[in-house]
Amino acid sequence: MLAHAIFFYFFSILAIFSALMVITSRSTVNSVFFLILDFISVGCLFIMVGAEFLGMILLIVYVGAVAVLFLFVVMMLNVAQQKQSWFVGQKSTHIPSGLIVSVLILLELLVVVGGWKYKENIMSSSNLVIDTSITNTHSIGSVMYTDYILYFQLSGVILLLSMVGAIILTYRKRENVKTQSYLKQISRDKASAVMLKDVEFNKGVKIDD
Repeated sequence: MLAHAIFFYFFSILAIFSALMVITSRSTVNSVFFLILDFISVGCLFIMVGAEFLGMILLIVYVGAVAVLFLFVVMMLNVAQQKQSWFVGQKSTHIPSGLIVSVLILLELLVVVGGWKYKENIMSSSNLVIDTSITNTHSIGSVMYTDYILYFQLSGVILLLSMVGAIILTYRKRENVKTQSYLKQISRDKASAVMLKDVEFNKGVKIDD
């Protein structure tokens, strides 16, 4: 039990420290690395409290895909060489909008935490009926695909639309670029692939040349 408490506080402090370093680090690449460390720490906390499915999903999806994608985008855009101006020096237009969004997120978190803490008829953990024969993965899937199936499908449609919109907005047709037609290659037959021609006598290629 003592070792469990030590590891819990260790990962908690590490998660808080890495989260602070994400927003305070001047190097964008270092911020992405601290974000990966934060994801790993939170995933370990999920595993320690018994939600192993959420912890592994966090490690596989966010660390293995999203954070690595962020890192590749940052390195390709070469934003590490850009000067980061906050409230002094060069005028920046994204700081006010970022502060507004941050304040709104903080207010939403305060409302959620306050409503959960002071709710009278909230169900405590001692009143929950836990079936030990059902795993966490089965329980999450049962709730997600029964009670919240509509919201799950809507979130998938929204993500699909956002992906298609991003592709359409960033697509640029390049000129003077040779492209392949896969349909023509697949639909080739003997008549279109082989062409026979009658070559006149002494008009072809000479072997002695």
